[in-house]
Amino acid sequence: MTEPQITDSHCHLDFPDFEGELDAVIARAAEAGVTRMVTIATKLANVAQVRAISEAHAPVFWAAATHPMNVADQPMATVEELVALAAHPKFVGIGETGLDYHYTAESKDVQQESLRRHIEAARQTSLPLIIHSRDADDDMARILTDEHRAGAFTCVMHCFSSGAALAEAALDLGFYLSMSGIAAFPKSTELREIFAAAPVDRILVETDSPYLAPPPHRGKRNEPAYTAQTARVGAEVFGLDYPAFARQTQANFDRLFWKAAQYEAVA
Repeated sequence: MTEPQITDSHCHLDFPDFEGELDAVIARAAEAGVTRMVTIATKLANVAQVRAISEAHAPVFWAAATHPMNVADQPMATVEELVALAAHPKFVGIGETGLDYHYTAESKDVQQESLRRHIEAARQTSLPLIIHSRDADDDMARILTDEHRAGAFTCVMHCFSSGAALAEAALDLGFYLSMSGIAAFPKSTELREIFAAAPVDRILVETDSPYLAPPPHRGKRNEPAYTAQTARVGAEVFGLDYPAFARQTQANFDRLFWKAAQYEAVA
């Protein structure tokens, strides 16, 4: 029986963990029903490599930004640079950007400036913003709310593992929450409850591979095929059978990542 189709909305196929194995990794994803994936450049210096992966592999789309943990040692991306990337037909999102105070709180001011630039690029391109947030719930909710009031944009809270208040703030703005392998960890009961309280039409699934492999692969290298394990847990969270949840997350992805949906329609 053919597996229901789903999309890994966030992975890092340019990382050394996948070197020399991309054909096999993408083939295993297809076998698991993961027929699309968005690979993310975490610094603009990596754009050429990430773009080339998308060009070489039909199921792969890409996005780019300066990751908040990289902003202190990378040139500050300009709005113009980010907007220019959107000319590529498979470039589908601005990110991942955001705030990370867990490891890099000392650069919080420059992280916030970088985040605002990425938000402006998302506005100008109408592409979704892809947000990384860790130990920065209050500042993240404040900046997203203030900036959205100043000019609308769309957004996904990637690998969402923050508190209920940030989830509520993001959902109130019309944003999406993405389930990673963390949501499938046995001890993530509170996080699953946060997802369960969200509208199912605002949920995406992802791996963030090579990190955060869901059970039964926890502790090993994650890869796009394992999106299926997280999505099966997501189906349980929302009280749906797996095919229904897969269809819903596909519709959600197509709505938010409209450029990927349109690319498939004309490809």
